[in-house]
Amino acid sequence: MSTIKNIVLVHGFWADGSSYRNIISTLLAEGYNVIAVQNPLTSLADDVAATKRALARIKGQCILVGHSWGGMVITEVGNDERVSGLVYIAALAPDAGESMIDLMSQYGSPSPHFQEQKGYIWISQEGVQTILAGDLSAEQTSLISATQTAPSASLPEEKADVPAWKTKPSWYIIANNDQAVPPDLQRDLSKRMQAKTVTLESSHFAIISHAKEVLEVIREAAANS
Repeated sequence: MSTIKNIVLVHGFWADGSSYRNIISTLLAEGYNVIAVQNPLTSLADDVAATKRALARIKGQCILVGHSWGGMVITEVGNDERVSGLVYIAALAPDAGESMIDLMSQYGSPSPHFQEQKGYIWISQEGVQTILAGDLSAEQTSLISATQTAPSASLPEEKADVPAWKTKPSWYIIANNDQAVPPDLQRDLSKRMQAKTVTLESSHFAIISHAKEVLEVIREAAANS
């Protein structure tokens, strides 16, 4: 089986496509074709549509990678015939009819660092440090805070449709020190999916703090889907 050369990266809350910057530069240098989706984070349907537009730009099969909320997106978009494999990174992986709240509410309460304003959810700079990126530098967390893309407050209640992980090869990276998506939830999701699983001693933003290890999983998925 030949290695798939197309990689489509889908980000989560309070981020944008540049959150994958360390991963993108290496994949490009290794000859992969890479697209980092810019999710509007206004509705699940809007994020799915943005990712489908990215798929329309590629030729051949691809690996779809989702971080955090991006897992909700790739769970639906992954049903596309151009998607050969799925990589979840500290990500939500719902079954049909499940929402983010359905998954998260079993494992704790929302953080006080989340701030809803005019229908969107922001996170404080302290929240970036304590909830999202405890293993990143002050400069990096300040950058995340300053450039955050606030998600619509309606997103946590939106329900997933048919999950692609039931029919496509899947990999799951557990961020064991995650304060955003509980590691116990990540473990339960990866087990339910029967995904090939790697555990990292990482914050929620493993795509920055553990880019090398994340790249290894993406390469494995590309070679074995």
